[in-house]
Amino acid sequence: MRAMVFDGASPVLHDMQVPDPQPAAGQLLIDIHACGVCRTDLHVVDRELAHPKQPLIPGHEIVGTVAALGEGVSGFRVGDRVGVPWTGRTCGHCRCCLGGHENLCDEPGFTGYTIDGGYAERTVADSRYCFHLPERYADVEAAPLLCAGLIGYRTLSMAGDAQRIGIYGFGAAAHIVAQVARHQGRAVYAFTRHGDTSAQQLALRLGARWAGGSDESAPAELDAALIFASAGALVPVALKAVVKGGTVVCGGIHMSDIPSFPYESLWGERRLCSVANLTRADGRAFMQLAGEVPLEIETTRYALAEANRALSDLREGRVTGAAVLCMR
Repeated sequence: MRAMVFDGASPVLHDMQVPDPQPAAGQLLIDIHACGVCRTDLHVVDRELAHPKQPLIPGHEIVGTVAALGEGVSGFRVGDRVGVPWTGRTCGHCRCCLGGHENLCDEPGFTGYTIDGGYAERTVADSRYCFHLPERYADVEAAPLLCAGLIGYRTLSMAGDAQRIGIYGFGAAAHIVAQVARHQGRAVYAFTRHGDTSAQQLALRLGARWAGGSDESAPAELDAALIFASAGALVPVALKAVVKGGTVVCGGIHMSDIPSFPYESLWGERRLCSVANLTRADGRAFMQLAGEVPLEIETTRYALAEANRALSDLREGRVTGAAVLCMR
């Protein structure tokens, strides 16, 4: 089968023919139709995340159909459409798993990082961590739900019942979570790169009350701020923007160093926290919500062989919404 492979030495992926994977017990063999290109994929190939599998097929927003079942699989049939997310396995026996926090598992496996992912024509995945997808979305639209949607949903949930939400970095995750927040009756304020009028226009079209650069002040005090950009310098900015008792949630897996800031910015019982991965309960809840709420998924499509161009466009800020590789 054809796959785009990261060799660990260069951020440029290699277009290769590799053996078809075979499903082990409990696994699904999946014919891939689409795979989202996530900023986490950039962090992997740019070697900002340590110890990836080498060689590696990246990609963890996978949509496809089940081609074969490994022994013991239940809940799926050949021909089912299925989604494969970032969390590929957990140990089930560490303190975090036993305590209901499998997203913090001590011995996890991550799709497209420590497990081969979806920049390929086929893949295998542990059926227990796969999801049935809402029928209302085409394959290319469903792919970003598997990470941008899921992580955005978890990030928003950590803001509690905050009503005025600032979103810093208006890319794939933000443009989905903004719609979820609006559906819940919250007010959204979008902060983009300076001069990124395309992202600002998208935010306004999706219901944001205001959109501007991250160097600008919001026209209202924020109850919470969600940071999806990987710039640590945004943390002190967001803390200054939230009210006393407000929350700043960092939604990415990687962020540049956070600069020092005065304690006054945190004082007043402001809270700063991060999101780490996701649970299967998150996935089930979000997929049900996405099936009920007609989310508008903005995508830029690329062929599988164009994966390097997709990564480059994402790196340079040339993608509005979500980048998706299409296998057919």
